[in-house]
Amino acid sequence: MTKIRTYEIDEHPFELRHEVKRLNSRLDQIAQMLDKAEFKDIVENYSNPKKRIITNFTAGLSRGLGLSLGTFVFLGMLGYIVSIFVDMPLIGKYLGDLQKYIDAYK
Repeated sequence: MTKIRTYEIDEHPFELRHEVKRLNSRLDQIAQMLDKAEFKDIVENYSNPKKRIITNFTAGLSRGLGLSLGTFVFLGMLGYIVSIFVDMPLIGKYLGDLQKYIDAYK
């Protein structure tokens, strides 16, 4: 038969305080990790459909606008660079023919 040892309250205060401090520091670490992961924002985003729709609409609008402006700038720069090569002998002839086809289509 095993004997159950009873403990006095005075025997544990330091151990209990130490354990509570350790658990509190661990909870603080978990809270910091959740803040870094932006878990609260993720939960709010998926629990509120209206906010998710507005966010996705705004993201799609900005992607489309950015793609359009980026394409415009890229093609403008490409056209400028190609216009520099019109004066070159071999490339200029090919680009001149291409320009005649474009002008005929207008």
